[in-house]
Amino acid sequence: MIAKAINSILTYSLLIPLVFLLSCKSSKYVIHISGQKTTDIIRILDSDYKIIFHSSPQEAVTQANEGEAVLILAEQYPHETTSLNAELFRQIKIKNLPTYIEYPSYLPELQVDNPVSSSIERVLVNSPNLSQSLDSLDILVINGLHYCPVDIQQNYLLAARVAGFDEAVYGLPDQTSPLLFELPDYPVLVATCCLSRPITARYAPRESWEAVWEGILNYILPDGAMASVSWIPDVLPMYSQNETLPENYQNEAVRMGAEWFYNAKMILHESYVDTLRKMENSNLLKWKQEMPVGDGHFGSLEAIMSVIDENGSQPIGTVQRGDCIGETAMAMAASGSLLDKDSYHSTAKNLLNYYLKNSPAAENEWADPDHGAYGLIPWGITNYAWYRANYGDDNARQLMGIMVTSALTQSTDWDDIAMKCLLAQLRTTGKNGFRGNRIDLPDFERNGWEYYHNRDIINIAPHFESYLWACFLWAYDKTGYPMFLELAKKAIGISMEHYPQGWQWTNGLVQEKARMILCLSWLLRVDDSEQHRTWLKTIAYDLIALQDDCGAIREELGDLSMGKYPPPQSNDAYGTNEASLLGKNGDEVSDLLYTSNFAFLGLHEAAHTTKDPFIIEANNKLAEFLCRIQVKSPAHPEIHGAWFRAFDYGRFEHWGCNADLGWGAWCIESGWTQGWITTILALREMDTSIWDLTQNSGVAKNFDELLIQMGLPD
Repeated sequence: MIAKAINSILTYSLLIPLVFLLSCKSSKYVIHISGQKTTDIIRILDSDYKIIFHSSPQEAVTQANEGEAVLILAEQYPHETTSLNAELFRQIKIKNLPTYIEYPSYLPELQVDNPVSSSIERVLVNSPNLSQSLDSLDILVINGLHYCPVDIQQNYLLAARVAGFDEAVYGLPDQTSPLLFELPDYPVLVATCCLSRPITARYAPRESWEAVWEGILNYILPDGAMASVSWIPDVLPMYSQNETLPENYQNEAVRMGAEWFYNAKMILHESYVDTLRKMENSNLLKWKQEMPVGDGHFGSLEAIMSVIDENGSQPIGTVQRGDCIGETAMAMAASGSLLDKDSYHSTAKNLLNYYLKNSPAAENEWADPDHGAYGLIPWGITNYAWYRANYGDDNARQLMGIMVTSALTQSTDWDDIAMKCLLAQLRTTGKNGFRGNRIDLPDFERNGWEYYHNRDIINIAPHFESYLWACFLWAYDKTGYPMFLELAKKAIGISMEHYPQGWQWTNGLVQEKARMILCLSWLLRVDDSEQHRTWLKTIAYDLIALQDDCGAIREELGDLSMGKYPPPQSNDAYGTNEASLLGKNGDEVSDLLYTSNFAFLGLHEAAHTTKDPFIIEANNKLAEFLCRIQVKSPAHPEIHGAWFRAFDYGRFEHWGCNADLGWGAWCIESGWTQGWITTILALREMDTSIWDLTQNSGVAKNFDELLIQMGLPD
């Protein structure tokens, strides 16, 4: 019977909203079904079939006539397996009933163990014989995977911990578990999990799962039947790749991007403050529609995490981070100005006041003038692991959030805090303009700030360093203080001397290029020279060379010896660390957490600085691409209007290697991703740049006094 699947013709019918369509040559086929009538896959079967529903698997098999097809679906997945017994299989064999069974409690002559759940294993095609559209070692995903372990050698699909983007780059791992196989001596196809909920549980990639179901249906249908399966997922890009965009598409993207912060429950309500305190070491909170939303007085949360359950839902990441709160405030302020929503401005101001004035971030060592950490802003406040840390890059993005929010709300409430932080970062930056990736409170307590100011460190890692250089250049423009300019120029010069082979990269080389564009653009604002223009053009044009016709920016790996978080280098390494979205260079994936979001910021500022038509065109293409791939999912308000980390622009589908331990393909970072994309789209609509918007900042009004307080030379 599997031969029928091999010879199936993959002719896809037109998509129609919210239904499946199965086309077939005959209108006489009978299919007996045990399972809930609302199960996704049942909607495949159209009026050409005589569908007979039964209350149990036993009833379906008993009432089926010889040779008729049977589907036995997992009604109580994942809580209960499908109840089966030896008599049922005896009747299947006697009556020669081609049958598909999922999540079984029993199989003849095979031991079926109790179900296990797995969040790390993906689906691996082990045989191409199920469908011509599937190749061995193709990778698919079942979200909320639960399966019953069975020991059988011949399988069509396996559960496996496997590295790769859409194919297993290191081959079949030693340890696997069968997911789909033909039962020996029986006309039965067995799934040890549940395959019948591909829409509800958001199985991906879509076309691969359509091919799987074509193979399953061709197995149970009589000879000569040719199934063609397609469906519309619950989660889609906002617009298809070739769809004509509405005139106000950018404005609409901002509106939905801002609404996401509320729909996703990112703005913390007072009633949930105690809930988060009691969660101790758990940073995942189940999203619920009925959760109240705050007004910013108690801060905001970090993310929607890349964990999708069997119902297609994703949890909230509850960490409170300074950078994310600053960037969320910025997005609220920009959206409020564009959309004329005073409530958004109020939320933005409340968020900054919470973190910078009313939270533990404004207390203890960070507020002690005699401590080396004075003036810096801690990474987060959820627990000590976050509270002790200070990243220059995270402070830099928080500072930019303050800049934009101050300008748009016409507030000076955070000027001294911002300037103090700029000077604190400056005094902990070494002689060459590099600060290093991170400095923690215990480090300051051992060394004081002068140790870091006098270091001869070189750390060519734009991901960690370059946004601080941008902030120093901005601060120089506002204060005229030469050390801001000198250290930024020196570090940028050293970095460009070693481009690209000497650059350390974090998740990919292209993200380092994306990060550098901002500081090079702002360098031109304060020191416009031919060399500086050449530097900017070199980096910007090299990044644009990776831009696809659709506007996407392709990820790219550098020399692996220079990479901090490359793709997993073995199957066993999958899911054990931070990681890239691609498996190898050439994979058609864009990263909206580390690359495209910051390329959007950099190209936007570069376009306003240089008026270069090539850069302007590239940024316009990127903006259109980002608006197209914004998530459309009315069924899931926690993700509707957001941007996932990963997008496969070849398939034009939200897909990527989900290897990253914390920030997988379907995560939505409130600050890094949502904050920046929403903000830059809003500034595009307002036809301004961050530099121009903040030109009249009063951040330097108490500069001389603060300079003395921070112990830096006059």
